[in-house]
Amino acid sequence: MSIWGKIIGGVAGFALGGPLGAILGAAAGHAIDRAKIQSPDGIGYDSNTRQVAFTTAVIVLCAKMAKADGQVTPDEVAAFKKMFQIPPDEMKNVGELFNEAKKEVTGFEPYAEQIGQLFAHEPAVLEELIAALFVIAKADGHVHPNEIAFVARVAAIFGFGPHQFERLKTIHLGGAGEADPYEVLGVERSATDKEVKSTYRKLTRENHPDTLMAQGVPQEFIDSATEKMATINAAYDIIAKQRGIK
Repeated sequence: MSIWGKIIGGVAGFALGGPLGAILGAAAGHAIDRAKIQSPDGIGYDSNTRQVAFTTAVIVLCAKMAKADGQVTPDEVAAFKKMFQIPPDEMKNVGELFNEAKKEVTGFEPYAEQIGQLFAHEPAVLEELIAALFVIAKADGHVHPNEIAFVARVAAIFGFGPHQFERLKTIHLGGAGEADPYEVLGVERSATDKEVKSTYRKLTRENHPDTLMAQGVPQEFIDSATEKMATINAAYDIIAKQRGIK
């Protein structure tokens, strides 16, 4: 069963608890204790629950992100559907959760806090969620300042500092030929060749699709991770060529 078939049904919501479990339950027509978070740090959750948590957070935060500029456009909804390749027979269930998140009055912070706690030791997983938000932000061809502020606040809740956020913004919003390769890798221009190599190897380890899937990113989201790796590889290639790194 695809991840989309698992998110609406209530069972995962009861296992997950907290704000994410509560909104899953609301979309499925069940009552779940909003205050109950069985395992804030993720210890004790099986891989299925972690995948459901990640996917639910993507849907909820994307829905709230789409409202950040004051409106939800058809382009943003279409981008969401296209990016995550939702099967037609699961579109209704995903739509129910998306709509529940749009109309639900709670701010986005509790959801970001819960998913941030769950994947506190897997920053690359949280970066993939940030990537999804950037896709929605630029879907209508114009990135609104409120959307940038939204993503920045989510990143801060996840524990990313301003420099880390700027690196992610460069990766996802810097057009072809515009992105600073040093910014993409998150290194200073004064960094030694050894430091550049070390940072690049660390990024490739953390963002490898197999690593991400083992940490809770569903297969349906790996395409975006592959695109990110291509950007990282291209940035390193530019720096290596400039410096003559072998």
